[in-house]
Amino acid sequence: MKYIHSEEELEIPEGVKVSIKTRNVVGKLSKSLGHLAVSFTHPKKNLIKIELHHGSRKSVATIRTVRTLIYNFPINVNIDKNKDTDCYEVEIRNFIGEKIVRRVNMRPGVNVEASKSTKDELLLTGNSLEDVSQSAADIQQICRVRNKDIRKFLDGLYVSERGNITED
Repeated sequence: MKYIHSEEELEIPEGVKVSIKTRNVVGKLSKSLGHLAVSFTHPKKNLIKIELHHGSRKSVATIRTVRTLIYNFPINVNIDKNKDTDCYEVEIRNFIGEKIVRRVNMRPGVNVEASKSTKDELLLTGNSLEDVSQSAADIQQICRVRNKDIRKFLDGLYVSERGNITED
């Protein structure tokens, strides 16, 4: 059975800018969806419409897949300093598209900042190696993918480099 017309709509949250050009969805990140036989329109500022004409059951399912791909695009990480304990708190939103907000309290003496040179990188520094290591492990552990094939779902926050701070 062929479906004559199928469409899905995706609302864009406030503060997010999206542009569509030749089936490439571009925000701060970009995703090429040129291999799919769907059409994208941007009728309103906060809305993306995904359409498919004369599609089979499997190709109609790709519309929902594309919608979830675009919706789950960004993982947001916010860094705040708790006024009561004077420790940093890392807040992770939209991890694998979940609505749950994950919060990790850093150990005392651990400083957290977003890297200015590399995009999507957090820098943890401090005097105590144990506290810095445990804070990094807490961030990595809270973003572990469960009940999914870890070869396929590579989303997460990982430790990329560790070492001592050297003076130049």
